[in-house]
Amino acid sequence: MAIDAPSSPSAQPWSDRLRHSTVILIAAALALSVVVSLGELSALHAAIVFLCIAAAALIPWRLHDPAASRDDVRRINPVESAAVAAVVAGMPDPAVLLDRAGRVIHLNAAAAQLAPALRRNELAQFALRSPEIITALRESIATTEPRRATYLDHVPVDRWMELMITPVPVPTSFGGADKCMLMTFHDQTPLRRVEEMRADFVANASHELRTPLAALSGFIDTLQGQAKDDPKARERFLGIMHNQATRMARLIDDLLSLSRVELSAHVRPDTLVDLLPIIRQVADGLEPLARERQVEVEIHLPDSPVMIAGDREELLRLFENLIENALKYGASGGRVIVSLTSAAATDGTQEIRIMVRDFGPGIAPEHLPRLTERFYRVDVGDSRSQGGTGLGLSLVKHILNRHRGRLLIESVPRQGATFTACFPQAKTLV
Repeated sequence: MAIDAPSSPSAQPWSDRLRHSTVILIAAALALSVVVSLGELSALHAAIVFLCIAAAALIPWRLHDPAASRDDVRRINPVESAAVAAVVAGMPDPAVLLDRAGRVIHLNAAAAQLAPALRRNELAQFALRSPEIITALRESIATTEPRRATYLDHVPVDRWMELMITPVPVPTSFGGADKCMLMTFHDQTPLRRVEEMRADFVANASHELRTPLAALSGFIDTLQGQAKDDPKARERFLGIMHNQATRMARLIDDLLSLSRVELSAHVRPDTLVDLLPIIRQVADGLEPLARERQVEVEIHLPDSPVMIAGDREELLRLFENLIENALKYGASGGRVIVSLTSAAATDGTQEIRIMVRDFGPGIAPEHLPRLTERFYRVDVGDSRSQGGTGLGLSLVKHILNRHRGRLLIESVPRQGATFTACFPQAKTLV
């Protein structure tokens, strides 16, 4: 739809100007007639004054220079207008608008969070250092054709991103046309996580479930055969089958929990939670196990709340795994200490540290680097007899990664082990 520009005063017909000036001319004529009738002004002079007033009302006057006005308009780049900035800012995905030289014109908040080094009026290549991004951007600028690239962002956690570069034709200040580059980023991490989760779950389940399923199948055959009429054997085998079924249920639960945490590993928790009631809740829930193993649990927590940005359910699972492992594998020491302190991290920032220490047999140094691997066990027989699945510490590591924390493991053989979960303080995340 075309919009006609308003005509200038000089283009208006004389009839329109006369119609618009009628009131002025009549008033001037009446006033001059009265002055002439009173003898204050001659008729000739009155006629001259009336002609001057009519000329001022009818002749179009230019009060400004059109060329200077056009120069002012040319100084305003249409692409830098507030309307274009609002469109880019309203896009849900990270979006950056570049000029033909690759300088940033506009970017939205999502793009600033994805790449904090991006600055307006600066080259995007300096802020986006991924080779795939730079290659696609250079090709799109050179050919003014769309480009698509997929890359893996490793900081702060692994994220699969898809970049789309779309040339956008825009008007110039001189009435011509130019092309800017609109970069949009799409997070492909959830799709990749789902694919990996499905593959890992099938592989791990088929591997780890084979042993309990074989045991259940063998005991069922025995109960249906030679132990059919033996009450003692039946009770014994049913107890073993119950333990194997419980182990399978726990294994599947751990696998699903691990998959859920990995699926959202790139999403930072943003809810403030207090660690103290979570730790106390876990300790109260494990009190029956502590009494069964004859282990005394000592809890040293501050009186004031300790807030971090986290997921309450995941934190419950994390502390449950750490304290339960200490009760199971360090029971020979007879004591488990749970404490919370604040200390400086390696980068100088403050972090919250929750230490779980046992006084059991400890862990040999060669096992420490692999403790958080899936299904890695220091003693396979002891782990399975304790009901372990080999996924507890792996789940702890992934939960800490999602919370931007870290796990410290210290152990000396025959002197126990200390597992420390470190979290950034809430003020550094919010």
